[in-house]
Amino acid sequence: MNLDNSTILALNALRQELHKYPEISGNEVATGKRILSFLSNYPPDTLLSNIGGHGIIAIYNGEKEGKQILFRCELDALPIAEVNTFEYKSVFKDVSHKCGHDGHMAILCGLAMQLHLKRPETGAVILLFQPAEEDGSGAAKVFNDAKFNLKPDFAFALHNLPGYPANEIVIKNDTFTCAVNSMIIKLKGKTAHAGEPHMGINPTLAVAEIINAFNSSIQTDVSRKDYGLITPIYTRIGSKAYGVSAGDGEVHFTIRSNSNAQMKELESHLETTARSIASKQQLEIAISWTESFQANENNKEAANFIRQAANSNQYLIKEKESPFSWGEDFGLFTQHFPGAMFGLGSGTTTPALHNPDYDFPDEIIATGVTIFHSISKQILNAH
Repeated sequence: MNLDNSTILALNALRQELHKYPEISGNEVATGKRILSFLSNYPPDTLLSNIGGHGIIAIYNGEKEGKQILFRCELDALPIAEVNTFEYKSVFKDVSHKCGHDGHMAILCGLAMQLHLKRPETGAVILLFQPAEEDGSGAAKVFNDAKFNLKPDFAFALHNLPGYPANEIVIKNDTFTCAVNSMIIKLKGKTAHAGEPHMGINPTLAVAEIINAFNSSIQTDVSRKDYGLITPIYTRIGSKAYGVSAGDGEVHFTIRSNSNAQMKELESHLETTARSIASKQQLEIAISWTESFQANENNKEAANFIRQAANSNQYLIKEKESPFSWGEDFGLFTQHFPGAMFGLGSGTTTPALHNPDYDFPDEIIATGVTIFHSISKQILNAH
């Protein structure tokens, strides 16, 4: 499928406008309004807003009843200062689209254009513009919203991939992106005079022991079943009061695993380890978890629809052997519905995701639209 020139120009203009006015997770008010304004030119049969925050759902119904397919993109940007100097660079200090969500939105809007032009023969296509992906909260907020009373037969999403040839389709059965969770450990002891530290309970040695113990649990080979990457993120012990022996502290980690089952085992092991160390050191301990991302576990049938779409449109396919180590909260949807995420190559020389000079390449928008549209036609058009 080739998009006509006017469609390509409209999507490029939308993508650059979204890039110019980014908003961080949970604050995508103007971004949502821009998407709604665009969709008003290609009206769906059902349009819902403020889903899980500022999310949007647009549904295009087929001529007859049939299966439902969900395609999802993300609305949010990152708290990163942009160093690019082009005309559409971010107008906001320290906020920019450095993960390509502007491009992902443009792709889904391109699919809306195609579905408005010609509805599917059967069933329905659900377009979800999801808020707050970057902090891991958006998928759960959408899923738990009473207005999200949908049960799609399949769910699909993509992510652009710098470092891969432009327009290459990257796919994998089973785990596509890792499970990620962030752990916060707070320790409470007792302050004392720095000249009499034995009169207090200082958490410093416990923090060091926890870091060393966690380090011994790292397995860096993502192809192994017991893969677990444990990264120290932040520590604090006491305060800058040089006459006081610290009486409290905290240490934060980000944990990654290549399956949701392995993540649960790793979480349990790390909690047990931290509590044992705290108990030995006579410290009170509080453990919490934040910014949790379920692993994207690709359904084989859904992944094969992606392969067929790529083959029928003569795009190169890269079969990924091991999961990507980063997290993506679309994994929550693949836990509840048969689904799959795939990668869309954005160029071998494109700056890496989350880099201050990254910019989504407009030339791959048409490829994303084509793959999504081809998937929908495979599933919903009668044969």
